[in-house]
Amino acid sequence: MDAEQVLGPFIDGLMRESTGDSEIDIINPSNGQRVLSATAGSEADVDRAVSSSRFAFEDGRWSDSPPSFRKRVLHRIADLIASEADALDALDAAEMGKPVGEPVCNATTAASLMHFYAEASDKVMGDVYVSDKHSLVAQRRVPRGVVAAVVPWNFPTYVAVLKIAPALAAGNCVVLKPSELSPRSALRLADIAMRAELPPGVLNVVPGLGTTVGSALGLHRGVDMLTFTGSTGVGKLMLQYAGQSNLKVVLAECGGKSPHIVFSDSIDLAAVAQAIARMLVLNQGQVCSLGSRLLVERSCEEELLAHLTAQFSNIVMGDALNPSTTFGPLSSEKQCKRVMRYIELGHSDGAQLVSGGRRVLCETGGYFIEPTVFRAVPPTAKIAQEEIFGPVLSVLPFDDETEAVRIANGTPFGLAAYVWTKDLSRGMRMARGIRSSVRINATAPNGEGAGFAASYEPTGQSGVGCEGGVAGMESYLRRQRIWLNHG
Repeated sequence: MDAEQVLGPFIDGLMRESTGDSEIDIINPSNGQRVLSATAGSEADVDRAVSSSRFAFEDGRWSDSPPSFRKRVLHRIADLIASEADALDALDAAEMGKPVGEPVCNATTAASLMHFYAEASDKVMGDVYVSDKHSLVAQRRVPRGVVAAVVPWNFPTYVAVLKIAPALAAGNCVVLKPSELSPRSALRLADIAMRAELPPGVLNVVPGLGTTVGSALGLHRGVDMLTFTGSTGVGKLMLQYAGQSNLKVVLAECGGKSPHIVFSDSIDLAAVAQAIARMLVLNQGQVCSLGSRLLVERSCEEELLAHLTAQFSNIVMGDALNPSTTFGPLSSEKQCKRVMRYIELGHSDGAQLVSGGRRVLCETGGYFIEPTVFRAVPPTAKIAQEEIFGPVLSVLPFDDETEAVRIANGTPFGLAAYVWTKDLSRGMRMARGIRSSVRINATAPNGEGAGFAASYEPTGQSGVGCEGGVAGMESYLRRQRIWLNHG
């Protein structure tokens, strides 16, 4: 794309000019330089996109097509994503700082996810109920209609596919709003979909601000479902928009403050520290399921912290477009300032800085912050209670299982928890006591587990609804009961 081109919406299979009169500068966070401009969007852009998707849904070009056709198209989309993965990763690196060499949630993974949902498209079953001899009572799953997908900036390509793949596999039409920080990969996905022969109007993309495009989608009465990933504050707004408009279904994955809970009987503490450090530096800590609280049994705290801080000497900090970089910048100047404010709060709340805590590589113009660890963090401190979305770890010691469960559940969130113990009975007790999803590590993780088939459902202020796997695809389907009375 031309650096002087202003990115507009992708509607009905073509790039269009926005009706809005405002623009946003897209900044490369590795150097603070402008990349290009995109539209701030408008209600009229949203209305055009929703109308296009509504027309496409109602005429059945996708929803009424045979499952075999939908499967073939989705597989072609996946193949094209895989073939253009390097370019998609480069777009995301230049816009929000995810290193191109980071394999987690990259474009190749997004292609595999699309393949999974292509195969799942004909695997969702209905039900036939036991009834009397004069009737047949059945229930089928039907697409909800027009799905608005509002996605964040932390894994732009992957999170877009996480939303559009199950929605399309279920037969819906989608209007996608990417983050204003990182719109180019979403627009490229739309172009890929057209080249894969997805019918026009089935996938539309409207870039712009949350205050314009996001709110307009949430309030639009032509949208049947809203799927959202982002902060808890905006997730609450999406639920309010649904209530103010047409009671559209809302699927929302919001913030997290996930704990690592390490017992002294864990596997080799060096391996535990390596895994915890790996998660902290992944995408510079800009991960919703980040284990940003380290609850550690007091007897092994010193040893674990020594192993943990040693891990940070292995990172390669620098330009996200450099293949050797393992730790890039924060996504924006705003996010950088936000993380630094939390580091200052950690000091003022009496926590002890163990390592990091500084903004670095300032000469590059980029937004780099060292991996930061605080210990002796009060459980009620802001850095232990609020989602920071950056490389900041709060260490909280505990003496027994009861205290560990109490601290783990002591935030408004409930997205994920990680328990480290070789005692599987203890691990199961922790899983019963913790309200979020729980991963019990009796050994260091070294496989992919259930892969894309695993679904998850947050609790508390981490969101509502099931995502991932076939169960997550069913979130994009409505249950229609059919009752036939016969002689």
